[in-house]
Amino acid sequence: MKIAIASDLSGFSLKQEIVKHLLEAGYELLDFGIESEDKPQPYFIQAPKVAKAIQKGEAEKGILICGTGQGMAIVANKHKGIYACVVDDVFSAERSKIVNNANIITLGGWITAPFLGNQIVDAWLSMEFTQKMEFKKDFLTNAFNQVKGIEEENFK
Repeated sequence: MKIAIASDLSGFSLKQEIVKHLLEAGYELLDFGIESEDKPQPYFIQAPKVAKAIQKGEAEKGILICGTGQGMAIVANKHKGIYACVVDDVFSAERSKIVNNANIITLGGWITAPFLGNQIVDAWLSMEFTQKMEFKKDFLTNAFNQVKGIEEENFK
């Protein structure tokens, strides 16, 4: 699996830890930076890089890290076919995939310690849409299709 990742200055140190963790786990990464604290880029420049990589099929999933995760999620969700969720814990990470079929998670470098960040990423990557909620599979699938319908209406 290829994962696209990017951060702004506030998420840089957490991104570096997650990149190291994912490479050690054998994932292939598209790292869109930032590369150093000396060359910062704002969240509204960084988030589109990951969103567009997923749109183009260059990556299957994405991880975005800013101060709170919120700015990255807002910008990522402005791209058709992108379903980004802010996650601050393992449970929300799992549910972002299980319930919402998120193809991007966003984290907060001001909020999330590196050890927890790695656990959050692992939890999200280990889940599939509707997993652990098979009894609601039809509902969740229909809900996701409804979201895609809303997207079609608004992204013309």
